[in-house]
Amino acid sequence: MSDKKEKGKGFMAEFKKFIMRGNVMDMAVGVIVGGAFTAIVTSLNEDILAPVLGIFGGTDFSNLYVVLGKGEAAPVLYYGNFITAVINFLITALVIFLLLKGINSISSKLSHEEEPAPTTKKCPFCKSDIALDATRCPHCTSQLEEAEQ
Repeated sequence: MSDKKEKGKGFMAEFKKFIMRGNVMDMAVGVIVGGAFTAIVTSLNEDILAPVLGIFGGTDFSNLYVVLGKGEAAPVLYYGNFITAVINFLITALVIFLLLKGINSISSKLSHEEEPAPTTKKCPFCKSDIALDATRCPHCTSQLEEAEQ
């Protein structure tokens, strides 16, 4: 029975190690923030955009449907809800794109990485790369003048 306890303990320890890794925690935070963001985008679409589009189109997308068949048990195809979901997706994708574009722009402006100083130069005779402080080319053995250094 001690083998089962050790296996169980090992499994739980391994699971705890997996859960506590940084990328799993980041993913959990992303899912939570994504859920909240989805609620904001849904509200933007349903409470602001749909009424404005309704003014121009004269209809609310969520009320668009087709009854497939006759009677009370006939299936109903709510294609207006699908249009609303597509609009939600497009708005979400646009907002995420704009956020990432802004973050990347700010990041590139803040990180002014300078190019490292050159460590080599071209030999004027054989055009090989040689060390900056070289006095003779290791490839063609030409003597380099002091003015070129």
